[in-house]
Amino acid sequence: MAGEKTSKLPEAGQWPDRLAAVLLPLGAVVSVIGFLMAFLYAAPVNGASVEGVELIGGQMVNTKLLISQKIFYFHMPVALVSFIALAFGAYYGARFLATKQQRFDTCSKIAMEIALVFVVATMATGEMWTRFEWGVWWYWEPRLTTYLVLMLIVIAYFILRNAIDDFERRGVYAAVISIVSLVDVPICFMVTRMIPSSVHPVVLRAGGMSGDMGMTVAVCMVGLLMVAFGLYRARFRQVRMAERVEALKELLDE
Repeated sequence: MAGEKTSKLPEAGQWPDRLAAVLLPLGAVVSVIGFLMAFLYAAPVNGASVEGVELIGGQMVNTKLLISQKIFYFHMPVALVSFIALAFGAYYGARFLATKQQRFDTCSKIAMEIALVFVVATMATGEMWTRFEWGVWWYWEPRLTTYLVLMLIVIAYFILRNAIDDFERRGVYAAVISIVSLVDVPICFMVTRMIPSSVHPVVLRAGGMSGDMGMTVAVCMVGLLMVAFGLYRARFRQVRMAERVEALKELLDE
């Protein structure tokens, strides 16, 4: 009986957890490289500054446009990483609905935590871009609006989790919201194709980005993915260790 109870304890750790200590600093280094590439390698200017307005590569560029254009190399990758994290949150939420295993609820919750970090980063960089480009902090544009809805859904996920004490009911409701948040992801991604907007042009298409721009975005994307995965594994280990301690306390009390 004791062996059966012990086998039900949450695992103390898994081999991917050891990658977190490597991926976090490595991802930070790659992200810094992407930051330098944005200013020193990618178009429209290779690290130069402009006085007033200048014609560079067939485009009229001023200092404000130069700065806002560099935000793109981080705004787009953090948005894509947020979508990936939401996909994992919904996947594990669906697994929890099918099995009612606490491990899947934990995986979904942590994925949603990582998603929230990158959703907020997406909104912050987007607002900086909006302020630089159009002189306002907010613009009621299709993608901005749908992404705002997505952020509110993710925030609602955590409000709901903190409002319900019963484990199974909390997990079921949270799983449903994680799946609903994923439904909004393709809407956010495709809305500029369904409702064309000069504010959010389509860049993932032929001719949307030059080679140097694509390379810079790819480097930033790889770095941020490493950071996201490292954060996920580090947080997963922390939560599962706490769950294991609680389970051991319950066994000692019996």
